[in-house]
Amino acid sequence: MADLSKYRNIGIFAHVDAGKTTTTERILKLTGKIHKTGEVHDGAATTDFMEQEQERGITIQSAATTCYWKDHRMNIIDTPGHVDFTIEVYRSLKVLDGGVGVFCGSGGVEPQSETNWRYANESEVARIIFVNKLDRMGADFLRVVGQVEKVLGANPLVMVLPIGVEEDFVGVVDLLTRKAYIWDDSGLPENFEVQDVPADMVDQVEEYREKLIEMALEQDDDLMEKYLEGEEPSMENIKRCIRKGTIALDFFPTYCGSAFKNKGVQIILDAVVDYLPNPTEVKPQPLTDEEGIETGKFATVTTDASLKALAFKIMDDRFGALTFIRIYSGELKRGMSILNSFTGKTERIGRMVEMHADDRNEIESAQAGDIIAIVGMKNVQTGHTLCDPKDPVTLEPMVFPEPVISIAVTPKDKGGSEKMGIAIGKMIAEDPSFHVESDEETGDTILKGMGELHLDIKVDILKRTYGVELEVGQPQVAYRETITKEVEDSYTHKKQSGGSGQFGKIDYRIKPGEPGTGFVFSSTVVGGNVPKEFFPAVEKGFKSMMGEGVLAGFPVLDVEVQLYDGGYHAVDSSAVAFEIAAKGAFRQSIPKAGPQLIEPIMKVDVFTPDDHVGDVIGDLNRRRGMIKDQMAGVTGVRVKADIPLAEMFGYIGTLRTMTSGRGQFSMEFSHYLPCPNSVSEKVVAEEKEKKAAK
Repeated sequence: MADLSKYRNIGIFAHVDAGKTTTTERILKLTGKIHKTGEVHDGAATTDFMEQEQERGITIQSAATTCYWKDHRMNIIDTPGHVDFTIEVYRSLKVLDGGVGVFCGSGGVEPQSETNWRYANESEVARIIFVNKLDRMGADFLRVVGQVEKVLGANPLVMVLPIGVEEDFVGVVDLLTRKAYIWDDSGLPENFEVQDVPADMVDQVEEYREKLIEMALEQDDDLMEKYLEGEEPSMENIKRCIRKGTIALDFFPTYCGSAFKNKGVQIILDAVVDYLPNPTEVKPQPLTDEEGIETGKFATVTTDASLKALAFKIMDDRFGALTFIRIYSGELKRGMSILNSFTGKTERIGRMVEMHADDRNEIESAQAGDIIAIVGMKNVQTGHTLCDPKDPVTLEPMVFPEPVISIAVTPKDKGGSEKMGIAIGKMIAEDPSFHVESDEETGDTILKGMGELHLDIKVDILKRTYGVELEVGQPQVAYRETITKEVEDSYTHKKQSGGSGQFGKIDYRIKPGEPGTGFVFSSTVVGGNVPKEFFPAVEKGFKSMMGEGVLAGFPVLDVEVQLYDGGYHAVDSSAVAFEIAAKGAFRQSIPKAGPQLIEPIMKVDVFTPDDHVGDVIGDLNRRRGMIKDQMAGVTGVRVKADIPLAEMFGYIGTLRTMTSGRGQFSMEFSHYLPCPNSVSEKVVAEEKEKKAAK
């Protein structure tokens, strides 16, 4: 059995262009996994193996790889930084024990870093911080450390200080050992010398070393007491305290370097081994019942228990469908039968592989703590639990955001429809934030996703990977409807001509619900005027009508229905009669309840150079934007705003024109808000026109 204390399951995550993939490349080179380093800007990075990733120089899907450092096994996942693909980050963090947050030395804490950091906080993943690109113009390690404190509200524990700045950056001082690591200009990671601290840095090193030890020793009162009395703790004790505090998320050991120039990466690997948790040191995953409610039991990481594993990613490649799984407990062997607790079906394990980006090594067995892929599983989807058929369990499932943008696509030729159907089936399995519907009346296929780039990439994959030529419509906003007034009403459904009749009478209140609640049903009927067994039918009737509103046919959100009285007939009443009554009641009362169109509002984060701030803010105001915050940085200003999605199509082009190509932005869904009347009237008229045309 492998020793679990020597396992590290880590993810590398950051904002676009902070250098995650380059850092992963350097780690693979240092651990002997690859012999020639590939560069992102040449489209040759190992973990960016999709054509679309190589062309755009961005990471789209998370890639898994396994390597070894100082006899520790590391399962590393390189995640995307782009906001449209945060789903990849979220589901990777779900199965990891630790992470490396990479920040750009000049860009600092950027919008996507915040989103990823928030996801990591929610998943309670221990992290170390790597401030990369210190050789870049405007790079400033201590400024980024300050931003981590201020913007992320985190506690960085400075472990090293840089020697030299910008193009003069040559190495780092390790504060614990008081040793300087200086690399030469050959660009080879192994070409470094260990020297004494440069004379002009001695005071600064002592100051930061004292802060480091004090923060670390807060984890152990006895050591702290001795330290205050003047006794220096041993290196072993300091490291033990740092490890304890890192795993408890009290602070985050912070390092710096330049991955591209191969400076400082070994020290990160040592830190992963020294301070990030092994699988047994992480809070065990909660088990839930079929409804997703926690049972109070946990999947403790051990090889002695029954098998519990979570499928966290499906990927289709040239060898067939791969299901990536994280094993929490027990062992998995080739030929075993396992139960998918979501579908209730058992499957036999055929080939199992250890992944190295898109290469693979066949393996015969895997155990708790491993991240592996299984080839050719049938009905498994992201978030499903795989377990021992004798001991069925469900691990806490994953929750995915709803798409906010859609486009209509039609294949250019008849033969393309079938090809597209098969391709889309595979793509939905791979990406839970990508939805597809077909418009029965027009025959169009509607693709729904998290942003323009997300759908752009999906269309590109359909064209290139699957050879389907498409005609693509304009992006559409996912409008919704809600109500603004409370209505008290009554509805009777009766049909009593010939044969057995139907009768159901309901008295109810319909009122606006809290934002984000969807549909809430309650009953206060007393005295048996509507028997209890019909409540579910009434709820089902109302709920089934929420899919289509009365204004323009968009789904309805945030409605509360309370059943307070009614009547029934001893012979003619049935569940069906009450369900029909509820449907009729919905149609009757929603138009009286002040129906209103609501639109998705996006949280937008724009970076602009100083000399274009006025233009950018003016433009955001014209787009019905609500400016929330402005933060001046060294190289420009970040503007945060809430803006309706409808106003944001094609924004990147406008921003680049306004800022001479130097502006950047990211956006993610925030909440729904009522549309202004002018917008609402236009949308309703357009929807009516579409229906009339059909």
